[in-house]
Amino acid sequence: MYEPIRTKSVHRMADDDHDTFPHRSREEELDIQLAGHLSALLAVTDELGDPAAERIARQVARLRGAPPARHAGLTGAGPSSLHRRAHALAGRALVVAASRADTAAAILAAERMDAHAAALGEDSLVGAP
Repeated sequence: MYEPIRTKSVHRMADDDHDTFPHRSREEELDIQLAGHLSALLAVTDELGDPAAERIARQVARLRGAPPARHAGLTGAGPSSLHRRAHALAGRALVVAASRADTAAAILAAERMDAHAAALGEDSLVGAP
């Protein structure tokens, strides 16, 4: 009675093209995000001349599979500004590390937060941007 459909419909679902471009898993996305936060922390830590930079660089290398590019330029910011920035970056890294259950990165980020808070004094971080 009816002719069977021999061609593809012009009305397709959006999911039909899901194999045409690469997808990353949630773990891969979190790895990329954590490596980014730790890389930013590494740049600030290098500028401060903190020896903890080597530990951060090892974590970035572990996450990215290659050693990180090290920050060569200086921002000219004062030490308190750099410590505030590093504290905030370490906090972001801690949140992502906890989300992906990366104990080593979470411990490192928490230690860096403590170190930068101590360098500033605990009260100076209240209300910091």
